[in-house]
Amino acid sequence: MSGSSTSDAPAHPPALLTPGRQRLVAVIVACALFMQNLDGTVIATALPAMARTFHADPVHMNVALTSYLFALAVFIPASGWMADRFGTRQVFRAAIAVFTLGSVLCGRADSLGLLVAARIVQGMGGAMMLPVGRLVLLRSVPKDRLIGAMAWVTMPALVGPVIGPPVGGFIVTYLSWNWIFDINLPIGIAGFTLVSLFIVDMREPDPGRFDFAGLILSGLALGGFMAMLEVAGRDLVPAWAVLAMALTTLVAGTAYALRARRQARALLDFSLMRLPTFAISVLAGSLFRVGIGAVPFLLPMMIQLGFGRSAAQSGMITFASALGAIGVKPATQWVLRRFGFRRVLTLNGVACAVGLACCAAFRPGWPMAALYAVLMLNGVLRSIQFTAYNAVAYADVPRARMSAATTLYSMLQQVSLTIGIPISAGVLQLARDGTRHALPVTADFALAFLVVAAISGLAGPVSLLLPRNAGQEMSGWNGADR
Repeated sequence: MSGSSTSDAPAHPPALLTPGRQRLVAVIVACALFMQNLDGTVIATALPAMARTFHADPVHMNVALTSYLFALAVFIPASGWMADRFGTRQVFRAAIAVFTLGSVLCGRADSLGLLVAARIVQGMGGAMMLPVGRLVLLRSVPKDRLIGAMAWVTMPALVGPVIGPPVGGFIVTYLSWNWIFDINLPIGIAGFTLVSLFIVDMREPDPGRFDFAGLILSGLALGGFMAMLEVAGRDLVPAWAVLAMALTTLVAGTAYALRARRQARALLDFSLMRLPTFAISVLAGSLFRVGIGAVPFLLPMMIQLGFGRSAAQSGMITFASALGAIGVKPATQWVLRRFGFRRVLTLNGVACAVGLACCAAFRPGWPMAALYAVLMLNGVLRSIQFTAYNAVAYADVPRARMSAATTLYSMLQQVSLTIGIPISAGVLQLARDGTRHALPVTADFALAFLVVAAISGLAGPVSLLLPRNAGQEMSGWNGADR
């Protein structure tokens, strides 16, 4: 049993919240997502300036992004047990505090190594924010209202990518990149206060013992895998080191799988993959996110290094896709009700890949209106796809297994987003080596966009494997061919 009282924290409260209170909870959860999204888009715009400060290769600055995502993936497996043991409110508050502390430390880093260490601290906080925030919604909102609740969550969170690039570009151009991390301080304080006042402290009466050995094994497996992707083919470490990373991944992953089969409550419950909607959402969504995860790294770098634009100009261009994403959010529920999850995810998945491939055609001479049009359309398509995957994954998950489902889904989501960055950085490195350019040129970025678009394009056909009536209770689709 938990060592603290749970009298005020029911394990699985029924959907007693009024629609207004559900929206309030969704907006509070979105504050944390806003902070994460703002941070990610701001730092992406600042990478070239940070590279100059640290006297580092701009292409190698992708480690500032992947170190954060690496920490997310490694520590997310602990989030479900932490929320069940200590309560959603307590863990959510602590996560915001740790993330904010990491932001302050990032702003004071004077070397790439210290920046990476501070980003890992940020990632430890972020690892709890996303899955625990999602768990609050899944336990508070009935399935027929879940798409609407997810839209409320993602709508405010999308403000981060809208204002992040312009704000980051302005700060880097006219102030100092160090300030991009300090803007999280007031947001973190506001989020901490709102969670304290309005989030219900839900928890499980008996979450069992925490599996420290499982966390270490899963962390070694995930860490070895992502580190291997980060350095493979880029001559950053000797070949024997890459082989050691691959061996660590294989041994730790196998050991964790064998251990998890003997655990009543494994940190990562892969038995959820027996649910078709969950499994296909994970597989297709991961392919989709590999491509999308590369964009925050590739696009600002392309505009600044390939086009010769300033950070401020880059920010004013790259925010367009987030603006399109916000614009379509209110219509997402209607689209899914009209066509159903399977059809939307299949056709829209292909359209997303085509839109991503169009970025390969960007050139310095393109009119601004054309750049905005392509990026805004991409934002519209990606927004629908994100909401649909994030909702249908939980269509058939029993309420009692929501904690395990959010943990596994969030971890796999972050891994797939991380993979796109080293893949695109590796393509840039290979293209630059082939042309012997000191810095990547526009054609190098175009090749990277085409590679990640091809991977993302596989998501559409895989989505065809969804049951025809997948998520029907959520979407309200009546199953008729129209």
